[in-house]
Amino acid sequence: MAFSLNKIMLIGNLGNDAETRFTTNNLAITSFSLATSRSYKGKDGNWVNETTWHNVVGYNLPDFYKDALKKGKKFYVEGRISKRDYTDKDGIKRYVTDVVSEKLIPLEGRESSGESYTEKNNYESADTAAATSEDDDLPF
Repeated sequence: MAFSLNKIMLIGNLGNDAETRFTTNNLAITSFSLATSRSYKGKDGNWVNETTWHNVVGYNLPDFYKDALKKGKKFYVEGRISKRDYTDKDGIKRYVTDVVSEKLIPLEGRESSGESYTEKNNYESADTAAATSEDDDLPF
C-alpha cells in the first residue's frame, strides 16, 4: 500500500469577511480568502513582496467564527488541498483549488473587549480533534 499525505499549514490575513451558506441537508459551508506573503531579493537587488491568495472552505464551523473571520484578521489555517471543476455559464470548464480547513486558530486578540482568544475558541474538525494531546505542562 502506498503512503500519501495531503496537508497544508498557512498563516495569513483574511482578504474578505467569511461567507456562510447552507446546503439542502443543512450543512454549513463557510468560505473566505486568505493572503500569505513572502519577500525575496529580485535580480536588481531590491526586495520584492509576493502575495498568494488561497480559497479556504470550512464545514460546520462553530458560531464563534461568524464574528472572528473578518477581513484583515490574522489566522493559522491547517487543512488539506481539494481540487474541483465546474462549467461556467459560458460553457467553459473552470478549475478551482481550495484549502479545506481542519483547524483554525485566530492569531489576534479581540480589540473590543481587550481579551485574547483562548484555546477553547480554536476550531478543529472532529476528525483531528481526537488526535491532539495536552501540552499544558511544557515550559514554553
